[in-house]
Amino acid sequence: MLDTYTLLVLVIALALIFDFINGFHDTANAIATSVSTRVLSPKTAVAMAAILNLVGALTGTAVAKTVGAGLVEAVSVTQVTIFSALVSAIIWDLVTWYYGLPTSSSHAMLSSILGAAIATAGTDVIIGKGVLKILMGLFLSPVVGFLLGMIVMWGIIWLFHDRTPSSVNKLFSRLQIVSAAYMAFSHGNNDAQKTMGIITMALVSYYGLTDFHVPFWVMLSCAVAMGLGTAAGGWRIIKTLGTRLSALRPVNGFAAESAAATVIEVASHIGLPLSTTHVISSTIMGVGSSQRLSAVRWSVGGNIILAWVFTIPACLGLSWAVAKLMQMLQ
Repeated sequence: MLDTYTLLVLVIALALIFDFINGFHDTANAIATSVSTRVLSPKTAVAMAAILNLVGALTGTAVAKTVGAGLVEAVSVTQVTIFSALVSAIIWDLVTWYYGLPTSSSHAMLSSILGAAIATAGTDVIIGKGVLKILMGLFLSPVVGFLLGMIVMWGIIWLFHDRTPSSVNKLFSRLQIVSAAYMAFSHGNNDAQKTMGIITMALVSYYGLTDFHVPFWVMLSCAVAMGLGTAAGGWRIIKTLGTRLSALRPVNGFAAESAAATVIEVASHIGLPLSTTHVISSTIMGVGSSQRLSAVRWSVGGNIILAWVFTIPACLGLSWAVAKLMQMLQ
C-alpha cells in the first residue's frame, strides 16, 4: 500500500515518462513530410524537431490549465486517479507505436483521465462544459486542418501557376525547412502543456490548492522530457504519415506543415488541446486532395480514423479498470 506522497512522486515520474513517449511517438508529426520529400535527412529533422519542441513547450500554459482544471475537478480527484490515467495512456501509446498506428496521445490521455475519474470519484467530478469544449476541438480540428490544407495548396498553385515545376520545388525545398520548424515548435507548445496540466493537477490534488498555477519547474521538466523523446524518434509512424497517406513533394510538404502548425498554434493560444497527429494527417490529405482525389490513399486514412475512434472507448475502459484495481490493492 502506497502513501499519497509516494503516489505523487510516481505520478510526476510517470507523467514525464508519458511526455517522453509522446515526443518519441509524435516525432513524425513534426518531421514526416520533410523526410518524405527528402528536404531533410531523418537525423537532421529529428535534431531540429527536438530543439524546437523543447522551445515551444516553454511558451505558454493555456492548454495546461484546460487539461488540469477544465476536464475534472482537480481537488476532487486523487493520486490514484491520475496514476491510473497515466498508466492507461502509456500502455495505449506503446501498443499503437509498436504496431505503427498514428493514433492520438491526446485522445488517450484525456479519455484516460475521464475513465479513471469516474472509477474513483463518480461522474459528479466531470466538468461538462470543459469536456464538450475539448471534444469539439479534438473532432473539429481534423476538419479544419483538411480544409486549410486544401486552401493553402490552392493558394500556392494560383500564385505560382506560371512557374516551372522544378523552380517551384527548388524554392519550397528551402521554405519547407521553415515550415517543419514551425510545425515542431507548435507541437511542443500544445502537446507538452498537456503533461504540465496533469502534473499540476496532481499538485493541486495533493496540496489542496485553490489556484491552478503551473510552476516553472513543471514547465521546464516537461519541455526537456518532450525534447528528449523527440530526439529518440519513431520511424514506423514517419513512414505511415509521410509516404503512405499521399505522395509528397516539397511544395506539398510546406502546405501541409504550414496549415497544421497554424491550426495548432491558434488552438494553443486559446487553451484548446488538440491531437497533433490528427491535424497533420488531415492537412496531408487535404493537400493531396486539392489536386486530385486519387492523390490520397484513402484506405490508409480510413484505417487511421478507425484507430482514432477506437482510442477513446479503449482508454476509458482501460483507465477505469486500472483505477478499480488500484483501489482494490489499497
